[in-house]
Amino acid sequence: MQQDLFSLVDDSGLDAVAGGRGRRLGPGTVLFPGLAAADAPQLVAEINGVAAAAPFRHMQTPGGQAMSVAMSNCGPLGWVSDRAGYRYQASDPASGQPWPAMPAAFRQLAGAAAALAGFADFVPDACLINRYVPGARMSLHQDRDERDFSQPIVSVSLGLPVIFQLAGETRSGPRLRLPLAHGDVLVWGGPDRLRFHGVQTLAAGEHPLTGACRYNLTFRRAS
Repeated sequence: MQQDLFSLVDDSGLDAVAGGRGRRLGPGTVLFPGLAAADAPQLVAEINGVAAAAPFRHMQTPGGQAMSVAMSNCGPLGWVSDRAGYRYQASDPASGQPWPAMPAAFRQLAGAAAALAGFADFVPDACLINRYVPGARMSLHQDRDERDFSQPIVSVSLGLPVIFQLAGETRSGPRLRLPLAHGDVLVWGGPDRLRFHGVQTLAAGEHPLTGACRYNLTFRRAS
């Protein structure tokens, strides 16, 4: 069953967080509308720098299907997928070289957003960069390849808007359909850490900063 978040509860009914800068969507889930918008030009420039060293690629699922979303990584660990399974590793499988260092602007944004959501001292060691073009999507899944589920996940949206789906700890339960716009930051952790989530198919469009695509930065503590 799918429910539109804003038909389920209007904005005034959501609990304010961090002096009204965020909106609580669950006991451990907070949305910060536009939190990264001012820093977006620098963030996109940093993405381009990472991609120059570790180009975007369509990874394969363990079943051998190519993902519609193109991916790269930065930081000490990077998330990869192939026929051997899902995992984190310190080197780019395409080059055998370490992943590019995580830009300071990335670490600072992730730590600040986590702290605003109530998760102090979050220091990510992995940043998965997803590039969505029209038609790309991400099916419902849990982030459970990390060792420590006490650490939150911080997700930053840049570029074209998309509908993000949030479910519970099963795929079959109710889903919230959450519109994410340029600069929005979503944090989830604590009792919500293993919520299923996904991204609906990206619609065609053009953004002045990112062109015909959407970037998503997902920060995790993997080790």
